[in-house]
This record gives sequence, structure tokens and C-alpha cells, in this order.
Amino acid sequence: MSNQLPVINLMGPTASGKTALACELYEQGGFELISVDSALVYRDMDIGTAKPTKEEQARYPHHLIDIISPLEVYSASQFVDDASLLIDDIHARGKTPILVGGTMLYFKALLEGLSSNLPSADHAVRAEIEAQAEQGGWEAVYKRLCEVDPLAGQKFKMSDKQRIIRALEVYQLTGEPITKLQAEQPKDLPYKYNFYNYALMPDRVELHKRIEKRLEIMWKIGFLNEVKNLMIKYDLDENLPSMRSVGYRQALDFLKNSDKSTGKQREMEDKALFATRQLAKRQYTWLRSLQEKHKFTTYLTVSQAQEDLRNCHG
Repeated sequence: MSNQLPVINLMGPTASGKTALACELYEQGGFELISVDSALVYRDMDIGTAKPTKEEQARYPHHLIDIISPLEVYSASQFVDDASLLIDDIHARGKTPILVGGTMLYFKALLEGLSSNLPSADHAVRAEIEAQAEQGGWEAVYKRLCEVDPLAGQKFKMSDKQRIIRALEVYQLTGEPITKLQAEQPKDLPYKYNFYNYALMPDRVELHKRIEKRLEIMWKIGFLNEVKNLMIKYDLDENLPSMRSVGYRQALDFLKNSDKSTGKQREMEDKALFATRQLAKRQYTWLRSLQEKHKFTTYLTVSQAQEDLRNCHG
């Protein structure tokens, strides 16, 4: 274990206080921060993602924030590639990386490894598949998936559009079914990092209050205007991964498809609140699943974590 490089993973559901905790650790010196958040990668999506402000980022720089446009796709495998390079660079500078965020799929991919034999996203192939869906309907695209990869056809529903696109993309690029390539991925390989896993898991009632407060602030400081500006700047639609982020999906639907009355706005805000609570619930489930396989230290409160982490890594 002595030759393994230390990596601190700081996980937790949305609004649990992870970022504030990571920033406090950063102030002790000797650390660099890597964002583990599938929404913070997008430029111009600031309010709805609770992105650290420009001032906060200047004081507490985060890697992997604002790296792509809302029209682009960023996969878990791309995250692992980028994070691994950053981790090595940070260690080369004599510092310890702190990975902080709530995208548990990214943490799982880093902790357990991904199918390295899968190709990266190919935008031309994806566009071709989406064009086929527009012309012939999703039923025809799904039927084709069932023909080339029957196992994927069993696993995915016709509504799982992103998964269907990815499976067909992999087949077109490799000539092999994605399920076959995933099954061939070696498991439990020796890893060069020594992960220290910490999770903030507040009481649900307390977390729900924090989520509600965060959303209230977001609406007040102009989240709806942010989405309007995104619509002006980019050709957005609800199937883009960026627009599947909680809050953005509901706001986009409201701006595109409603009469924009006060009643409809209130309804949209309630939907966004419900979706954020559901996200937190899924994050708790992911965390428990990860805890079954990996060593974790969990905290109910930020102050509890601050004291312990100061002693462990100070």
C-alpha cells in the first residue's frame, strides 16, 4: 500500500455541504480540488448547478468545471481519463487531490474501473443515429439495437434513448455488441491509487430543508433568466444530457411549452423541487451501494467531518 498514491473522495447528495468542506480543506494547503459533477462541466450553466462563483473559483480552483458547452456530451469514461491525468499531475506537484461532488456514477467508475475497451463518444455517429430516429422513429432504431445486441435490447426500454444511442454507437465503431465488450472488461485490477472515501449523509429532513432553501435562492437570483439566455445562445432540446439536469429540464419545458402564467411557473418550481429531492434519494442509494464494496467514513454533519478530516489529512 505504501507505493499507492493517496486520493481523497468527498461524496454526498446535493446540498449536503460537500463543496464548503472541500474548500476548507483546500485552505489548509497541500490539496487541489477536482469536481466530480456531471452538470458543472457545462459552461454558462451556473445558477442551476450551484456552481462555485467566479470569486470562489479564483480562491478555490476546481479542475473539471466549465470544460464543455451544453451541446456536448461528457461520459463517465471521459471523466475517468481526465481525472486520472489530473490526479497524477497533482501528485507530481507534491499535493493531494480531493475529488468532490455528487455524481456517483463518476466515483463508481473511478473506484472500480470502466470498460477501457469501449470507444469514446463519436458525435458524427450519434448524429447519424439521431437522424435515423427522426426519419424512421425510435421504434425502428430500437428494433435495430435488438438485432445487433439482443441482450442490450432486453436491458433497455425504448425510452432509454441515450443508452440506445450509446449501444448502437459502440456497435458501429467496433462491430461488437456493447454488452459483450462490457462483459470482457477485467474486474478488480490492482490500482495505483489509495482511495480515502468520505461521505456527507445528512438527515433527510434537514437535507430537504436545505434543498428547498437552495432552490428558493436560485429562483431569486435569476435561474429562469439563465435558462432563457441558454436558449438564445444554444440550440437546446430536452434530450441533451445537459438539459436532463434537474431544474434545467423543468425550466426548459416551462419556457418552451407553457403559457408562462404565475400558476404554471409555480407548478414548474414544484416539479423542480420534487426532481431535486428525487436526485438526492438516488444519490443516497448510490452511496449505500458503493459502501457495500468500498471502505467509507460517513458523517451526518459538516462540522463533524471538518474535525475528523483536519486530524486525518491536516
